Amino acid sequence: MDWLDHIRWDKDGLVPVIAQEASTGDVLMFAWMNREALAKTAKVGQAVYYSRSRRKLWHKGEESGHFQVVHEIRLDCDQDVVLLKITQQGHEPGIACHTGRHSCFFERLEGGQWVAVDPVLKDPGTIYR
Repeated sequence: MDWLDHIRWDKDGLVPVIAQEASTGDVLMFAWMNREALAKTAKVGQAVYYSRSRRKLWHKGEESGHFQVVHEIRLDCDQDVVLLKITQQGHEPGIACHTGRHSCFFERLEGGQWVAVDPVLKDPGTIYR
């Protein structure tokens, strides 16, 4: 798979990945992939990330049912960041964040403090198995 050789992996063999909703352009989350995760993502058409804390592959939605269907895989000009254009499944609107929100980027800096500005769409306690 020489297309994987074009990526500038970091010293740990990882590349940062941004998941962007294809229909709205919303940035839903940031994660990491290793070679295996990116190859599997391309093969199965669903996002598979690498969990640095668990040190293993993480098929997004495996516990929550909120899978990410991948429409495009893009590489930035420096070849060190991957962009996935996805459709977030499992809820309408899609829930990408483990907090039950649409996007992981739900806090905004206001007056020197972080304020949650996006609602919880579903209680996380009811999402995960």
